[in-house]
Amino acid sequence: MNKLIWHQDFANGNADLIAWNIRLGNDLLDNDGNPIMPGWGNGEQQFYTDHASNLYIDEYGLNLCARREDIESDGRSFAYTSARLDTKDHHSYCYGKLVVRAKLPVGQGLWPAIWLLPQHQAYGPWPASGEIDIMEAKGRLPGQVSGTLHYGKDWDHKVVEEFSYQLQNGTINEFRDYALEWNAVSIRWLVDGHCYAERRQEPGVMPFDEPFYVLLNLAVGGWYDQVAVDEEALPAVMTIAGIWLYES
Repeated sequence: MNKLIWHQDFANGNADLIAWNIRLGNDLLDNDGNPIMPGWGNGEQQFYTDHASNLYIDEYGLNLCARREDIESDGRSFAYTSARLDTKDHHSYCYGKLVVRAKLPVGQGLWPAIWLLPQHQAYGPWPASGEIDIMEAKGRLPGQVSGTLHYGKDWDHKVVEEFSYQLQNGTINEFRDYALEWNAVSIRWLVDGHCYAERRQEPGVMPFDEPFYVLLNLAVGGWYDQVAVDEEALPAVMTIAGIWLYES
C-alpha cells in the first residue's frame, strides 16, 4: 500500500485547523490581498465568514454551513453566508493520491467543491498555472459529481475539461470517498474507488507538474449552475470527515 504522507482526521474529536487558512468575504483577491473581482470570480452570492455558525467541527467532521443570513460589508449587502478554507503556504503537494471523505448538501443553487490551486503560480496567473477540481456538485443534481481541469496561457485561451459521473446508487448526501490520482503520466478521478475519468498529461502544454494546495468551499449561486437559490434548502452543510494523501 502506498505510504500515507498527510492526514486530516476531522472526526476524531481532537481535530484542529492549524494547516488551514479560513477565507473571508466575497472578493477574489490577487497575490497581495487586493480585491480584483467580486463573487470570487464566479458570480457567487455568499459572504464567507469564520463564524461558528458557518464553520465548525463536530463528531461527524469539519462542517461548512451555508445559511440564509443578511450581512453587509464595505457598502455591499449579501443574503447568504458560508465557509471557505485552504492550505496555501501550509501544505501543498505534487503527485500522489488524495482522498477526501465528504457528505454534500442537496438543494438548488448549492455548489460544494473540493479542489486544488498552484502554490507558486510558476507558469503565471490563472489559468496558466492550472486548477484541478477533484469534485464539484450541483445541489439540484444529487446523483451527479464532476471533476475538471482548467489551464491555458491566458483568459482568452483557457481550456476547461470537465468529466461528469452519475452515481450508481444513492446521492451526494451520503459520505463518499472522492479521490484524485495524480502523477507525471496522468490524472484520474475516482468516487468510492471507481475511476470514472482519466486524462493523460501533456508536458509543455499542461501545467500540472508543480505543487498544488487544497481548497474546500460551499458556494451559494454562481455561474456553475445558473439557477435560483432554493432557500428552503438552507441551512445546508458540507461535511469533511477526513483527508488522506498517499505517495504516488
